[in-house]
Amino acid sequence: MFGYPGLSSPSLQLNEAGKLKHLLTLEGLKPHHIQDILDRADGFINTDTRQIHKQPLLKGKTIVNLFFEASTRTRTTFEIAEKSLGADVINLNVATSATKKGESLLDTIYNLEAMQADMFVVRHAKSGAAHFFAHHVAPHVHVLNAGDGRHAHPTQALLDAYTIRHFKGADFSQLRVAIVGDILHSRVARSQIQVLNLLETEEIRLVGPKTLLPHDASAMGAHCFTDIEAGLKDVDVVITLRMQNERMSSARLPSEQEYFETYGITEERLKLAMPDAIVMHPGPINRGVEIASTVADGPQSVILDQVTFGIAVRMSVMAGIMQT
Repeated sequence: MFGYPGLSSPSLQLNEAGKLKHLLTLEGLKPHHIQDILDRADGFINTDTRQIHKQPLLKGKTIVNLFFEASTRTRTTFEIAEKSLGADVINLNVATSATKKGESLLDTIYNLEAMQADMFVVRHAKSGAAHFFAHHVAPHVHVLNAGDGRHAHPTQALLDAYTIRHFKGADFSQLRVAIVGDILHSRVARSQIQVLNLLETEEIRLVGPKTLLPHDASAMGAHCFTDIEAGLKDVDVVITLRMQNERMSSARLPSEQEYFETYGITEERLKLAMPDAIVMHPGPINRGVEIASTVADGPQSVILDQVTFGIAVRMSVMAGIMQT
């Protein structure tokens, strides 16, 4: 159904002026696109108090959240961001939607457009779903990818970049970042690698068992480590990922306990990183699998900050796209 060739092509998501009309992937974008989003997000949050600034920039606009895949954190922060911008928000209950009654996805798109929708925020288990929407919506309608299969999760990567910039400064060329866990199946990791490269990060390390690491890491601008101690040595940022069990075609690990013993982020292992290293996680967290509770709740954890910053970043993305 999906599987569009050229999922990385930037032409679909840019208008004639080179500005974003959709956000489907970070691949193919320019550094100034990223910087514009991060800089604009500063205006939507007081980073000292973590207070979100509501601004009715999208008053009169209608945004439809189409989540064909389960989500709590992403869907909720999108909805808060949309309402904070003054938009009218519709959350489509896919479990009871017409697509479950045999209606085609195209017919669903056209019917929602007829209801005067201005933007679709799409999350789907199939790679290419957001591109499918962008290919078929009317010219005035915008599409934002909230995660599609193993392909991309651009706003998660952007909020991660914003979090890193807040705690570690704007000069990414001095930073070493370790992404630890199931890289192979993670759309978050793919987008994180792209944004870190666009921001000229000094070194991107992918850490995990060989069965969960991509074969094209060097082409992606990253280095692979199967040894957790070597992978964490002197890094400034540790991003840990959960096991993407729903996207694995077969078992790639003997057990979750064995994974934690070999690759879990513990207080002892965190000591290998720089003393002021920060620990991040896109959620949901599986405590005792990829990360110890003492680390997730510890002084170096900025996991909850990611969630709050994510509201401002998503506000920035939507305001920027819909005001072009």
